[in-house]
Amino acid sequence: MPRPRKHRRVCSHPRCTSFKPCGGDGQVVSMTLDEYEVIRLIDLEGLTQEQCSEQMEVARTTVQAIYASARKALAQCIVEGRPLQIEGGDVHFCEHHNPSCGKGCCRWRNSQSGNEGINIE
Repeated sequence: MPRPRKHRRVCSHPRCTSFKPCGGDGQVVSMTLDEYEVIRLIDLEGLTQEQCSEQMEVARTTVQAIYASARKALAQCIVEGRPLQIEGGDVHFCEHHNPSCGKGCCRWRNSQSGNEGINIE
């Protein structure tokens, strides 16, 4: 019997959950919330895979696999002009009281800049 999948910690819901290119009416590409979070942390926030794994509370090899899957989904959207939908996945949302919460976390960043009252979700 396989072991149960570990929930991945995600900072917040994405502001936009779907994207559609001009004239893109092909089959929708799905991206999970954990794939979105890995892209956000590594490509946008500039975290290493190790830092990303600590923040998401999973192994670095898990981050590698999620990152590869997310990049493939993005490539399909760009190259084939397919719409993207972000939803689902085995995730739990950041409660900001976690010691692994770091610079890639929206709530952590807001609390450091004095905007602690802002709710990102």
